Amino acid sequence: MIDINIIREKPDEVKKHLKLRGEEDKISMVDEFLLYDEKRRKLIHEVNELRHLRNVLTDEIAKMKREGNLPLEKIEEAKAIPEKIKFLESQIKECEEKIFFIHARLPNLLHESVPIGKDENDNVVVRVWGEKPKFNFKPKDHIDLGLKLNLMDVERAAKVSGARFAYLLNDAVLLEFAIIQFVLDLAIKKGFTPVIPPVLVKEKAMFGAGFLPQGEEDIYRIKNEDLCLVGTAEVPLAAMFMDEILDENLLPLKYIGFSTCFRTEAGAHGRDTKGIFRVHQFDKLEFFVFSKPEESWNEHEKLISTVEEIYKALNLHYRIVNVCSGELGVTAAKKYDLEVWLPGQGKYREVVSCSNCTDYQARRLNIRCRRDPREKPRFVHTLNSTAAAIGRVLIAIFENYQQENGSIKVPEVLKPYIKKEEIKII
Repeated sequence: MIDINIIREKPDEVKKHLKLRGEEDKISMVDEFLLYDEKRRKLIHEVNELRHLRNVLTDEIAKMKREGNLPLEKIEEAKAIPEKIKFLESQIKECEEKIFFIHARLPNLLHESVPIGKDENDNVVVRVWGEKPKFNFKPKDHIDLGLKLNLMDVERAAKVSGARFAYLLNDAVLLEFAIIQFVLDLAIKKGFTPVIPPVLVKEKAMFGAGFLPQGEEDIYRIKNEDLCLVGTAEVPLAAMFMDEILDENLLPLKYIGFSTCFRTEAGAHGRDTKGIFRVHQFDKLEFFVFSKPEESWNEHEKLISTVEEIYKALNLHYRIVNVCSGELGVTAAKKYDLEVWLPGQGKYREVVSCSNCTDYQARRLNIRCRRDPREKPRFVHTLNSTAAAIGRVLIAIFENYQQENGSIKVPEVLKPYIKKEEIKII
């Protein structure tokens, strides 16, 4: 959540950012927030005045009794106060619930360098690396290649689990583990701690990471339990230090988490319905960083640079785009996407999202830091980035390394892990 004082002191600034994000429907919520916030303050003042009056009356009644008088009128007045306070406190609670409801739905404030726009067509290309591969034949897409080489089975997966699932088979499995080991080796050398986090988390963690209340439709829940399946390791990594105060001298804390991810893809009807690009279950390596507030923008640039090392090593042509205001998720103040060229589809596709969430998640999760126990703690900044969404990396390798005879060359950097030169028809 954004700092509540910004809403109170700079409501027009919050409204401006909502407009830039294309969320004009939430602008009225800012005014509603201010009304409930003012009402709450007045009610608290009334409660405090009643408590003061109760103390005054109690003293007066005690004094009059000591003097042999029975102040019935004051006694009755004092007796009525607790019920009045109880009623006012119920109104305060109602205001606080309204305030929280609105506060939880307001997105992060945008960084000044975010381009203004409505959709992906307004994203700005920051840089391009490598060149598109050239073929003397018409390149196939990953579906044709995967089926021909017996690397996946979507029909049997549909029979067993439904649409948007797949069996990975044979060398696709070996290639997945080769990618995982290669990325982990690179990340560890860069100072990232490897983690396998839980993939079932409480609603509090899902809310804290910013995936609730927005995003509810994309989450799988466990019936009759306070547990959700995560759509990314970002959630359990973000919540790892929930309600803790970190030693600022140890920041940044850098992690790379591996997890299987689960998404309903509720908003993706009709998009990428074939193959393994957009599925309900996939494996992913995710970077996560806890940073000092003043260092988070530098950490953001370092994080995207680390990610780029992975795709340069795989020799995959890509471009980095600065995602426009209308395409940002609620938590991100700024986001870079890394889009790899897929020759079988003839277009760039997003394989990495790298975000600086500033203190938005930290406020929801109550994660703070300080250098000295005598100091007042402050909220950390959090950053996250895909390291490798394995299915999408497989797609990129299939399509970019395909050969005219139907085989797929193994990227040079992965050969020591998979111990193969190419993937052939079995």
